[in-house]
Amino acid sequence: MQGSGDGFVRCSDGHVRWGRFGAAGALFVHRADGAPKVMLQKRSAWAHEGGTWSVAGGALDDGETPHEGALREAAEEVGAVPAHEVIGEVVFDPADDWAYTTIVVEVAEPFGSSANFETDAVGWFTVDEVDTLPCHAGFAAAWPELRAIVESS
Repeated sequence: MQGSGDGFVRCSDGHVRWGRFGAAGALFVHRADGAPKVMLQKRSAWAHEGGTWSVAGGALDDGETPHEGALREAAEEVGAVPAHEVIGEVVFDPADDWAYTTIVVEVAEPFGSSANFETDAVGWFTVDEVDTLPCHAGFAAAWPELRAIVESS
């Protein structure tokens, strides 16, 4: 049985972050008529940086890989993930003992809804539309590299 990774941890760089074993999220991509759209979740008002758009994600459980954790968190927050293929990842590792991994996942069909209290809304956006949204600071910092993966695949 895996132990829950929920909880804050003081990282080796002195910052306090969510996820005792690190954290991960998934950026879902669907291509309709060749133009990619990405799924983002609007974070609930009570969440850190609530009201902003980001990927579905959260704390990794003990022994869980970033890919396993990202897909588990996504299923909890936006619903069951359809047929998919991982096409890339971006790792933010500001400390020796903590990292946030965003996997980029191409899905066969669009999906998603507000599956629990952490998600106020789900939307599918063109890459240009993402640039106009109020985004979570961590996602905004990773977006240029994530966008390059989406556009190059």
